Amino acid sequence: MKYFALMASLLIILSAGCISKEKTEERTLAIIKTSMGTITIELYTEEAPKTTENFIKLANDGFYDGLVFHRVIDDFVIQTGGFYPNGTYKPSPYGPINLELSPQLTHVDGAVGMARGQSINSATSQFYICDGPQHSLDGHYAVFGKVIDGMDVVRQIASVETTEKYGMKDWPVEDIIIESITIEKG
Repeated sequence: MKYFALMASLLIILSAGCISKEKTEERTLAIIKTSMGTITIELYTEEAPKTTENFIKLANDGFYDGLVFHRVIDDFVIQTGGFYPNGTYKPSPYGPINLELSPQLTHVDGAVGMARGQSINSATSQFYICDGPQHSLDGHYAVFGKVIDGMDVVRQIASVETTEKYGMKDWPVEDIIIESITIEKG
C-alpha cells in the first residue's frame, strides 16, 4: 500500500511538472505597428531558428522602422522590409541567410515568409505576409511565423490601390509605412 501511495504521489508530482512547463512556455511575438494598424506575428523560433534570429536582430536594431510595404497584391502577399518611401533600397547589415525550410511550416493564410532573389540563399531583410493560402510557395521560400492578430489590417493593406513606382509594380499609391517592430515574449 505504501508503494502504491508513493507511486501515485510521484505520478501526480511529475504530471504537475509537465502541465506547468507547458503553461510557462513562452512564444516570441513580433508586434508590427504600421500606418494602417497593428499586426501581431508569432515567430517560429524552434522550427526556423536562423531566419527568426535574423528577423529579430533587424527588428531590435530598428532596421524596419520607416520602411514601406512596396509590393502589395490582393489575394497573394503584402511585402516589406527593403525600401524607404522615396524608393531608396535599404540593404541588410547582416547579409544573406540560407534558405530554411520545414515541412510543417507552409504558406497558409497569414503565414510570414522571407522574400528572396533567384538564388535560394539570397534572403536578407524583406518579408511578406500571405493574404490567403499560397501553397505554390511551399518548398521555395522560408516560412518563419504566422499572424495571430491583425489579419484585418493585412486584408486592408492587401486591398489598397497600387501602381508602378520606382520601376516596381504593385507599389501602393499611398505609402503604407512600418512605424516600428517590437519583439516580445508572450
